[in-house]
Amino acid sequence: MEPIQTELVVLGAGPGGYTAAFYAADRGKQTILVERADRLGGVCLNHGCIPSKALLHAAETLFLAKEAARWGLEFGAPKVRLEKLREWKESILEKLGQGVAQLARRRKVTVLRGRGRFEDSNTLRVETDQGQQFIRFQKAIVAAGSVPAMPKAFDLDNPRVMTSTEALQLPEAPCKLLVIGAGYIGMELGAVYAALGSEVTVVEALPRALAAADPDLARPVLQRARQIFKEIRTGTKVVEMAAQGPQIRAVTEKDGVKREELYDRALVAVGRKPRIEDLGLENTKVSLDEKGFIKVDERRRTADPNLYAIGDIVGGALLAHKASREARVAVEDICGEPATAKDFILPAVVFTDPEIAWCGLTESEAREKQIPVEVAKFPWAASGRALTLDRPDGMTKLIIDPETERILGVGIVGRGAGELISEGVLAIEMGATARDLALSTHPHPTLSETLMECAELYYGYATHAVVRKRRKENRSR
Repeated sequence: MEPIQTELVVLGAGPGGYTAAFYAADRGKQTILVERADRLGGVCLNHGCIPSKALLHAAETLFLAKEAARWGLEFGAPKVRLEKLREWKESILEKLGQGVAQLARRRKVTVLRGRGRFEDSNTLRVETDQGQQFIRFQKAIVAAGSVPAMPKAFDLDNPRVMTSTEALQLPEAPCKLLVIGAGYIGMELGAVYAALGSEVTVVEALPRALAAADPDLARPVLQRARQIFKEIRTGTKVVEMAAQGPQIRAVTEKDGVKREELYDRALVAVGRKPRIEDLGLENTKVSLDEKGFIKVDERRRTADPNLYAIGDIVGGALLAHKASREARVAVEDICGEPATAKDFILPAVVFTDPEIAWCGLTESEAREKQIPVEVAKFPWAASGRALTLDRPDGMTKLIIDPETERILGVGIVGRGAGELISEGVLAIEMGATARDLALSTHPHPTLSETLMECAELYYGYATHAVVRKRRKENRSR
């Protein structure tokens, strides 16, 4: 079979890969998108962001049905039909996957299904159902993503030991579920299974859960999690795990004290690793770091002048929107335009209940780097909209440069925090000051008002909160 000639080949059709392919096609590049899975969209659409959010929505509905009794609304006991829930979730994934495929066709991006492997710096071999197909390219973007990490001690080759991939398939709602890892994956999926009726125990080796978030932002989440989980154990390691009949025997250790328990299933949520196996990178000039991620510069160029890499496979924050941003940077550099992935503001969202979101400089980072900042916090207990939602457990905070009054960071915990954080991203990207935000009229009653009032609070005159006046507002700025 004759090799296919193309200007650009993109390996991997996740949010980074298909964004790169579509953007390159929009810029006039002849582009081939290679994906080994049956459905486009990558881990995010098929095994991560989208299915988890669908199930979290279902979990929220179950919790709301119980909590509504406080408002005088009583429902019968909910009946969970896992098969129908799986079908609904799958219908969402199929619809989105078909949408991505249709967008590829409309842009005349050639989609080649199969496993891609680099033969050299200009050739990609793709194992398809019809046999081998070789692609000769001028440039390539590697967007192969990541896979769940599974430490050898937990890899029992037993279906009752799950990664996030298997957990999202909802095989059952086990009576007793052990979640290893209290990061965002463990906490999100633990909540799903708790809503479905599982008794959930979360074990975390670090001193606190949700360690990536500022402690004050994580606090309301952990308070609520303790109400729905059986237990959250921090500073605790799983030192041994083995199959015991139809269950999983786990031995945990904290402060030298061991504890042995039986669980019906275990979810290993200790992070993700780059999917670099069998990509043929050794046949190129691409170099890897000590953790196996592809080394790239701020333009997403690898050590091989013909290869770029984006998304999870280059490390950093393993987020879909980071991959999409990097995709545009790589394509623009290929097109000979100035582009950089350096210093862009990257929001992070943890879709727990309540949600946590932040962007820019965090309070913890400022403290570690000894960056002088001032912090303003507005409690949602003072928000009329939060009270009407019966969710006063949130908070909005601003990290502010005391000299220029510029907003350096924004953190939000509360219902819908992920929908609110983009205003913070825009404020930081545009170099807005606290005064700019305070003078921006927000609709009432909304949760977005908490950003405005947080900025007002910085100057000591927030309408719905009384604080000691911090500084005289400089209206000449």
